[in-house]
Amino acid sequence: MKKKSGFIALVAAILFSLGFMGIGHAADVGQGKRILFVPLDNRPITDKETWEVAQKLGYEMTVPPEELLGNVDRHGDPEGLWAWLRANAPGAKAAVVSTDAMLYGSLVGSRTHELDQATILARVQRFRELSESFPNLSVYGFSTVLRTLLSNTHSGPRMEPEDYQKNAVKIYEYSALRDKVDMGQGKKRDKKAMDRLQKEISPAVMESWEARHKLNYDANEALVDLAREGVFSFLFIGGDDSAPLSQTHYEIRRLREYGSDLGKTRFQVIAGSDELAMVMLCRAVNDDMGDMPFVYVAYNEGVGSKTIPHYSFEEIGIDVDATIVAAGGVKISGPERAELVLAVNTNPDGKTREASDASNTIRPRSGTKHFVSMVKDFVEKGYPVGVGDIAFSNGADNAMMEQLRKENLLFRLRAYGGWNTATNTMGFLIGTGLLNKWMTPHDATELMMARYLDEWAYQANVRGLLHGALAGFPGEGTVMKLNGKYDAAVKQGTAWMEEFVKQNIRLPEHLSLRHLRVSYPWNRLFECDCQFELKEGA
Repeated sequence: MKKKSGFIALVAAILFSLGFMGIGHAADVGQGKRILFVPLDNRPITDKETWEVAQKLGYEMTVPPEELLGNVDRHGDPEGLWAWLRANAPGAKAAVVSTDAMLYGSLVGSRTHELDQATILARVQRFRELSESFPNLSVYGFSTVLRTLLSNTHSGPRMEPEDYQKNAVKIYEYSALRDKVDMGQGKKRDKKAMDRLQKEISPAVMESWEARHKLNYDANEALVDLAREGVFSFLFIGGDDSAPLSQTHYEIRRLREYGSDLGKTRFQVIAGSDELAMVMLCRAVNDDMGDMPFVYVAYNEGVGSKTIPHYSFEEIGIDVDATIVAAGGVKISGPERAELVLAVNTNPDGKTREASDASNTIRPRSGTKHFVSMVKDFVEKGYPVGVGDIAFSNGADNAMMEQLRKENLLFRLRAYGGWNTATNTMGFLIGTGLLNKWMTPHDATELMMARYLDEWAYQANVRGLLHGALAGFPGEGTVMKLNGKYDAAVKQGTAWMEEFVKQNIRLPEHLSLRHLRVSYPWNRLFECDCQFELKEGA
């Protein structure tokens, strides 16, 4: 038995090393295979920046035409998407599908639609019809639970019904108390506060809010039923922006219980939304390859895995562990055999701040040097390291990135993530980190550069500069609706990005950055599209 175990370990070690030597690269992984991908909407991170990862592995990625997808001005076209999906299903290896897009048109559509229950549930059942018509098509579905607005300023225009935004604080407080009472933790004063809030909120607003949440919840339960029947190879549900006590958490607890018989290798509910597609795409590729990669996770000193990040309802360690399984991986207890070592940059005190906060400077804080020293040690031992940068929401940790730069570690990492919420970061990082072992060195470097440009240069630095300068740009417009200020924001944003790269990012010697341009596909500064080329030579 020992000899057999030793032989298996030797074979695994050889295959592992061959993967890192570049054998089994992109052309061998996805060649001749086609994956259908229906994104949540047309934002770069949920759309092209996700499917381009699998394209780098050689898969033929088939995506819907732009006019069918949701954007800032329209929900998207569910009927058109269903017709497109059926038309393109013959011969496809797998389909990674946003159920929100197929039911409501997009993530925003799930929050603001005017659909009735019959229409929504009829669209849910089309997934069964798809499975019956194309039994060889593996379908990986990802859905969201409606978010809970945490404040009146949490959402931009048209992102939520206006009445919900106006009443956001009271609705959030009411839902938090209901969640608390439902878990048996409420006291008499909590029930009294619930009654008071319910009276203060307009009956029409409360009725509409509860009805919309019920439509979404019932649809998710119906999707779980289909997963139970085997319609989905995996169903991944994410709780959009939330808090430990909130309506989102209230519904997720119930969904987890409802699908508890399915097992974590077929169904998961986590805290997140925009990263779900990347995780499911990773799962589809790993299933196709018959791969079950090992992942080791190490946190910064202090609270570490028990950090409850802003916009989340549970400890980040719970979310990371679940996401590794959803992506097709296995968490292990040491880094020696890991195909990805996840180093997670949390604040020692367990608090998540905003990247726009005044504390986000290049000056090291508590835990900064300890964390970078840990990363450096992993890298120098030859481990494939991915850095999950979640000390701040909505952008990179400037102090940590400055230390990585000084130690010349930026392009010695396997993967990096630092955008939007902590769960968005970790899901996207796990997906890209597990897939880029099959990429060419050039493609892997290009992927790293894209993340540094978006999360470090833009989100943590240039976006704040643009916020401050926007009033001085010619034309009419705001941070959330650029309109007449759009062209000036593109020009200035691109110039500041170029200067940031010049000052902070040193590419490998054989590569140079060309044709960098920043644009704003949703006509707002919150997200950008960083277009660039990496050329061989200086």
